[in-house]
Amino acid sequence: MTTHFLFDGFDTAPVTILLAHGAGASMDSPSMTATAKALAATGFQVARFEFHYMAARRYGHRKPPPRAETVNPEYIKAIADLRARGVTGKLIIGGKSMGGRVASMVADEMFAKGEIAGLVCLGYPFHPPGKPEQLRTKHLADLKTPTLIFQGTRDEFGTKDEVATYGLSNAIEMVWLEDGDHDLKPRKAISGFSTGDHLKTVSETIKAKLAHHSASSS
Repeated sequence: MTTHFLFDGFDTAPVTILLAHGAGASMDSPSMTATAKALAATGFQVARFEFHYMAARRYGHRKPPPRAETVNPEYIKAIADLRARGVTGKLIIGGKSMGGRVASMVADEMFAKGEIAGLVCLGYPFHPPGKPEQLRTKHLADLKTPTLIFQGTRDEFGTKDEVATYGLSNAIEMVWLEDGDHDLKPRKAISGFSTGDHLKTVSETIKAKLAHHSASSS
């Protein structure tokens, strides 16, 4: 079965960003849609897709999220299916929470093959909330793919103080979004920032750091 994509932006864009959803919300959830629109407004083509368990929910099959690593092959297939649809040019992969985690597990294999130029994680689930000892960082210690992780300072899946102790690969750059939660949403009255402000920062940072970085090294 071919992967079903939602596209935003122009198909002539020099860089495409492929995004997977988080564990509990679909690819067309409000936060995924807002993210895709913000990236498209910055000049990227954005493709969103769903893992099988989430797509099945559209037909009434309530499947719980599987273990993240079990859907790694689905992410690799999505990359191939995207290329088969004629999407050329540079490709950055990533996703929200679990989607970004899955992308991070397949990134180095794809980067080594020249399939992708970079990785973007939106709210990386470093550990389950309230369980800081259950780390999901082992493969991040020697990651070679140029990576941006955008994390809200209120994210209960990994705080700034916790992440500082993790010993992440030098290929990873952490970008902290003031007062953002796991969806990168800040409380405007407290921080002065809106979700739109943070998504603009996300888009512009990816453009500045990954889109150009990959262009100069190819």
